[in-house]
Amino acid sequence: MGTAFAIVLVFVGCCSNVVSLELLVREFPGCGNIVTFAQFLFIALEGFIFETKFGRKKPAIPVSNYVIMVTMFFTVSVINNYALNFNIAMPLHMIFRSGSLIANMILGIIILKKRYSASKYLSIALVSAGIFICTIMSAKQVVSPLPNMLHFLHCVTGIAMLTFALLMSARMGIFQETLYKQYGKHSKEALFYNHCLPLPGFLLLASDIYNHCIHFSQSTPVFVPVVGFSAPILWIYLLINVITQYVCIRGVFILTTECASLTVTLVVTLRKFLSLIFSIIYFQNPFTAWHWVGTAVVFLGTLLYTEVWSSVQAALRGADAKQQKKAE
Repeated sequence: MGTAFAIVLVFVGCCSNVVSLELLVREFPGCGNIVTFAQFLFIALEGFIFETKFGRKKPAIPVSNYVIMVTMFFTVSVINNYALNFNIAMPLHMIFRSGSLIANMILGIIILKKRYSASKYLSIALVSAGIFICTIMSAKQVVSPLPNMLHFLHCVTGIAMLTFALLMSARMGIFQETLYKQYGKHSKEALFYNHCLPLPGFLLLASDIYNHCIHFSQSTPVFVPVVGFSAPILWIYLLINVITQYVCIRGVFILTTECASLTVTLVVTLRKFLSLIFSIIYFQNPFTAWHWVGTAVVFLGTLLYTEVWSSVQAALRGADAKQQKKAE
């Protein structure tokens, strides 16, 4: 598959996924666990059939390495979705996760002993400041039936969960980078094992998922023209969410093998930014001038990190040089 097609998958799949997730959260705020389980189960089944050929194909990367990666991936996915139970608004959820570049840089300095230019460190300050602004503003706007102190502790717990997931995700990215350097890039295989191996972990959440299933089945039934019968609205939202999540993550995994990491990072960040804007406009989420300032600062810091300006200037200089040669 080409790079352009993978980028289309990322933008279409992820933006649609944000819409379906917000619809689910608005109907049932505590649905994080069943959403995560359904996504993992669907992608694992697809990979088992089409990637491993019903278990007959041996993995190129040792399963022991996938177990480590999967432990981190499962933890990040569950915590990110479970954080929605702690009065975390969807726009804040998306803005906070856009700090992954900064988390990756910090762990790169600590673990891989990397050193960066001054512009990279400036981007850390910008993205951190932007996330801080949006976090404070969103925390003020969330309406909660809980007393003030409990509401505050609820918000702090949710933000702490997102912070931990952010750092864990960055650590997973570094581990994945070292694996790909050693064994080569195998996007479909990694996609399958990252979703198949964690499935037994959902046994710990079985009672919660069962209660969610009952709640979903009791939701308002709607008629589905394509199949010709009615189904509970929450199950329809979940089906859309699972399919769009698969499209999105498949695009991301393809990009990791087709493009440089810089391009992947830029595409994913732009997708997050567009998803945020779409969520605000479509669902009319509260978004003040300070939120826009924070979002702009996050986006500016991310662009500075990915050196987009330098790339554009280099491309323009190259185009000018070609024109001068033709003129000569």
